[in-house]
Amino acid sequence: MTHRDGAILVTGGAGFVGSNLAMAFKNRYPGREVLVLDNLKRRGSEYNLPRLADAGIRFVHGDIRNPEDLRFETPIGLLLECSAEPSVLAGFGGSPEYLVNTNLTGTINCLEMCRLHKADVVFLSTSRVYAYDPLNAVPVNEGATRLVWAAQTGPEGWSPAGVSERFPIYGAKTMYGATKLCSEFVLEEYRSMYGLRGVVNRCGVIAGPWQFGKVDQGVFSLWMQAHYFKRPLKYIGFGGQGKQVRDLFHPADLFDLIELQLADWNKADGGVFNVGGGLDVSLSLLETTLLCQEITGNKVDIAADPVNRPADMAIYVTDTAKVRETFGWGPKKSARDVLEDLHAWVKDNEKALEVLAKF
Repeated sequence: MTHRDGAILVTGGAGFVGSNLAMAFKNRYPGREVLVLDNLKRRGSEYNLPRLADAGIRFVHGDIRNPEDLRFETPIGLLLECSAEPSVLAGFGGSPEYLVNTNLTGTINCLEMCRLHKADVVFLSTSRVYAYDPLNAVPVNEGATRLVWAAQTGPEGWSPAGVSERFPIYGAKTMYGATKLCSEFVLEEYRSMYGLRGVVNRCGVIAGPWQFGKVDQGVFSLWMQAHYFKRPLKYIGFGGQGKQVRDLFHPADLFDLIELQLADWNKADGGVFNVGGGLDVSLSLLETTLLCQEITGNKVDIAADPVNRPADMAIYVTDTAKVRETFGWGPKKSARDVLEDLHAWVKDNEKALEVLAKF
């Protein structure tokens, strides 16, 4: 790992991705100071605090919307920017104020902290920066357990392998995606104006232990917990059959990629990379149900709502060719591996998760 001296700061560090990355870095580099900052707004993030403390990771209760919360006497050498309002439905039917203040203004506050500390930046962006109408315009066929693309050619940046970095960013993409894309642009200006080193990873669906899933974010964790605790579920949209598809990948695979990037800033600095499981590590909700039934031994009632949610997509699969060619990276964990890890985590934390589900 080659980055500037100083502590590693993980913003959103009590959340699912942030806490997993903080733990991974502390385990790999026990001599490095790792700080996590989080406002604990998302229910469930408080359950990560004991394991962070046990690992010797210092927790700072703060909010990236407040610049004063990002003033550290400890020199910061690396920022892992994992903080976000992650819901793709945020702002629909209500104010986007919190989302904009967190995902855009908050990122600018983080970058200003990096400027002052001369810290490197790994910015976790999202596949939601891409416009959804062009993707939904690609024709699909209905298979036995999933929808499949029915074309060989489509919009620029699309192929049967998925969505590459050249896919259109102009067009509606959700407020979540728009704020993350704006943050990418601001990071590029900080690189140009102030000499920051930074890399952008546009992540697809990340899934694994310590993810307190909801309908609008963390669906694979939600699915496993529902099967474990025998709670009802619902297939929403696309005819209510559960055949919509996403690729997914494990936070351990994300950590492996970030290590490769930090070891070679000549390749990483200024780079924008689509990161995900790709077609080989993808599931429909129906396929997820079948795997969850197999792993848990439980079946649950699943209702059907055929009406699509705003901004939903029939299929999203990441074309990972660029990140594979640049860093030789690919996910090591299969879709079944991810779900089995989730199952083991739910089983080990059954009492806490039962309590959390009541809120």
